[in-house]
Amino acid sequence: PQEQIVGAHLIGEGADEMLQGFAVAIRMGATKRDFDDTVAIHPTNAEEVVTMR
Repeated sequence: PQEQIVGAHLIGEGADEMLQGFAVAIRMGATKRDFDDTVAIHPTNAEEVVTMR
């Protein structure tokens, strides 16, 4: 199955900073696997995005 990321919605404090990373990933054709293989910066709110399973 195709797992390309085609969009993202985030609400809350810091959402604007997290969405910037999504914009780059979407533009590059990132997949769920790409996000799974990403090492997140800790501690940040954005690490929740790449640790979703």
